[in-house]
Amino acid sequence: MNQVLKIAVQKSGRLNEGSLALLKECGISVDNNRKDMLIAKAFNFPLEVLYLRDDDIPQYVEDGVADVGIVGLNVVNEKGKNTELVKKLGFSKCHLSLALPKHVGYTGLQQFNGKKIATSYPNTLSKFLKDNDLHAEIHEISGSVEIAPAIGLADAICDLVSSGSTLFSNGLKEVHNILDSEAVMVATANLDPEKKKILDKLIFRINAIMKARSFKYIILNAPENKVENIAKILPGMKSPTVTPLKEKGWVALHSVVAESDFWEVIDKLKDEGAEGILVVPIEKMI
Repeated sequence: MNQVLKIAVQKSGRLNEGSLALLKECGISVDNNRKDMLIAKAFNFPLEVLYLRDDDIPQYVEDGVADVGIVGLNVVNEKGKNTELVKKLGFSKCHLSLALPKHVGYTGLQQFNGKKIATSYPNTLSKFLKDNDLHAEIHEISGSVEIAPAIGLADAICDLVSSGSTLFSNGLKEVHNILDSEAVMVATANLDPEKKKILDKLIFRINAIMKARSFKYIILNAPENKVENIAKILPGMKSPTVTPLKEKGWVALHSVVAESDFWEVIDKLKDEGAEGILVVPIEKMI
């Protein structure tokens, strides 16, 4: 019997969209036309998708009901289940932070001693307080944590922050980052060897996509006598591709540039006489 890798993803929300988009970029077609589906099979890869609440994914993965799961690192830390962190996926980035009412001055972490803090992440917050020798009263709330200070339930909150707009609209300000989070892939401990092979193939595709996002493909025209100088600026994966143009004394160079160095490299290329610079996104890099 052929093995199938079961992957759990969030049933709805940003993580759902990001997870399915990633599978699509990996060339995996999933039968997810019906919104009420809880299980969907891939047409062209030995994969089965389970649609679950994000808070439940670590438990399902620990129990082996799902072989792997895509979930926020914040949820993995909070649940503390026996799972293996396979890969950080780079999307749905946010952070877990302490926040106070805007009118309250902030003097440092010691200010939280003896205070009441509302949160949906009691385990993560409790560990943070213990690690920093702080003693505060934790009020666990599931949803709408931001309203707690306004109704007198708590002095502060500990909640996920993305853009900060929700805090601002509720009269709060972020004062201390506890945990940086993003979508991650976790796996069952001691995964079946045959399923591990399937997972390795999936990770190979994901790595190719994530690497491509960090680079740009560049095509440019330059005087032939500037090739050596430009080659030092554009090493590419090994060295730039150089092809002659119809106009004598000119060549075209093709190369790859890291996104982080892009504008600095462009300025140097222009200084060396590069013209007609084209920048093309890379779909995959293997």
